[in-house]
Amino acid sequence: MGNAFFVVWRESLEAFLIAGILYAWLQANDDTGKGHRALFIGLAVGVGLALLLGWALLAVQDELTGEALDIFQTATLFVAAGLITQMVLWMRQNGRQMKAKLHADLAAARQRAGFMGVAVVAALAVAREGAETVIFLYGMAHEGDLTPLWFGFLAGISAAGLTAWLAAKSLAKLNIGLLLRLSSILLLVLASALLITAIDRLIGAGYLPPLLDPVWDTSTLIDDTTKGGKLLADFSGYRARPALSSLLAWASYWGIVLFAWRRTSHG
Repeated sequence: MGNAFFVVWRESLEAFLIAGILYAWLQANDDTGKGHRALFIGLAVGVGLALLLGWALLAVQDELTGEALDIFQTATLFVAAGLITQMVLWMRQNGRQMKAKLHADLAAARQRAGFMGVAVVAALAVAREGAETVIFLYGMAHEGDLTPLWFGFLAGISAAGLTAWLAAKSLAKLNIGLLLRLSSILLLVLASALLITAIDRLIGAGYLPPLLDPVWDTSTLIDDTTKGGKLLADFSGYRARPALSSLLAWASYWGIVLFAWRRTSHG
């Protein structure tokens, strides 16, 4: 539940902030009210596109069995890890200019296609956040009980709405920039955990050699089969008895991320 809550909160918060930026622009540039209606239509379409992606993933899963299903689910974990990583790095580089970019996109879209352009910009912006959330949740869904996932999803959306509202009203003097920066680091940790889960599945299926298994055994300190250990493993990718292939994948991931993080430090 915790992982689902955190990712849904972060992605939904970004969607709420985007919607707020677009709404504020329309407040200053649209006296007819048509732009606001187009905005809400676009937001609804964006949510619908994300739900359509979820339906498509389930439909594909229903057509697959056995080894093909395992490959598809493993591939989804890789995609989810990649999307989350890309989103974090993109936000780090472009976050400060996001408001200006959205305003520019909205102005250009309105000039080219009227209020239909407003709807398209809103739909694409929200669909992007929704698609990342759907793929992440799908990657988690086949690992166990779906009930905590639903609770995490609903709680995440509610918390994101409350966070955005508090920020807009300046009720708790929330520093959204700081929240997003801290959550970016946690999202990268979650992405690395998804990657390790995918690598473990490849090793278990015989597609990837473990090279050395295990490299060490820390189960006497933290056993990843216990409730607390599994929670840590799900969140961070911790393994009490890791294979060398998993460690190399983890080290490679963080090496690439740190290199890209430094390159975007002036974005």
